[in-house]
Amino acid sequence: MLRRNKTFYLACAAGLLLTSCAKKDPPPFERPPSAVTVVTAAAQDVPFYLDEVGRTVAREVVSIQPEVSGKIMEIHFADGADLKKGDPLFTIDPRPFEAQLNAAQANLAQSKAALDFARIQFARVQDLIESKAIARQDYDTRKNAVDVGEAQVKQNEAAVESARLNLEYTAIRSPIDGRAGRRLVDTGNVVTANTTTLLSVERMDPIYADFTVTESDFSEVQRNAAKRELKVEVRLPDDAKPEVGQLTFLDNSVQSASGTVMLRATVQNGSRHLWPGQFVNVRLVLASLPKAVLVPAAVAQDSAEGPFVYVVKADSTAEMRPVKLGQRQGEMVVVEQGLQPGERVVLNGQIGVMPGGKVRVVPDAPAAQPAGNP
Repeated sequence: MLRRNKTFYLACAAGLLLTSCAKKDPPPFERPPSAVTVVTAAAQDVPFYLDEVGRTVAREVVSIQPEVSGKIMEIHFADGADLKKGDPLFTIDPRPFEAQLNAAQANLAQSKAALDFARIQFARVQDLIESKAIARQDYDTRKNAVDVGEAQVKQNEAAVESARLNLEYTAIRSPIDGRAGRRLVDTGNVVTANTTTLLSVERMDPIYADFTVTESDFSEVQRNAAKRELKVEVRLPDDAKPEVGQLTFLDNSVQSASGTVMLRATVQNGSRHLWPGQFVNVRLVLASLPKAVLVPAAVAQDSAEGPFVYVVKADSTAEMRPVKLGQRQGEMVVVEQGLQPGERVVLNGQIGVMPGGKVRVVPDAPAAQPAGNP
């Protein structure tokens, strides 16, 4: 009986072993393709530029001072007004200068009358000197009286002209086109010639943008400036729209303390978009890069070896491609090495992509959520 049971158990064990060996191993797990959106690298001519921080400067700044002393009688402008050359600004009390002009004119008339009389007396003795009917001394005295009279007339004419200028100086006018600042005197104030500052007028159109470049970049600026007029884009920090101008000045030395060179751009400013003294972002366009490869800046990823992109190949697999990035062009970036025009790169969904893994291109894949977000 024991023996029969033992044989039975051995037969069962053998049957189980055969059944187990007959089953196949399960297939390995395949990761489903990652959903991604792609963008095609494009070739386009783009600018090569330097980005710097600068400051706007008025093209002309004039400090208005009186050329004669006196009391301010009238003010003809409003603070902050736009002025044209020749517009009236201040009137100084003209009455003292009118009196000076009248006195100078009277002195001139008197000296002219004296000269006329001296000439008449001299004419009477001119014929007598040849016949020796008059002494030589009398002749010389009459002739000298004419010379003195002529000198006095010229002196008084100069005095009249000076008095006339002083009277004109009582009407102070704008010497340039520009914008008035805040007036520094009021009606009734007494001002002193060439001492009291009345007003500052600044010309704002065109306007300067001063900025610096490093001496290492300056050589590139010189080379390109010798070939063509360089374009400059000037924009406020909170404004995307630039004002376009030209590079018009390069300083003649490197600043030893900073190792930089001062440059100046001239920008048309008819809309008064730029204001003197503002900090601005300045882009100096040096050259044009033909057929540069462009992709959105968001496609580039960082690794320990440097930036890379995922390139979607024809078999729908993703290739991890190291790239060398160039300058930003708005929302795009130049790819100097590692990518060819027409290749497709992953724009969204990189977090789920494995090098060599399959991807599924969708029209609009959702952006990956940061860890911890729902």
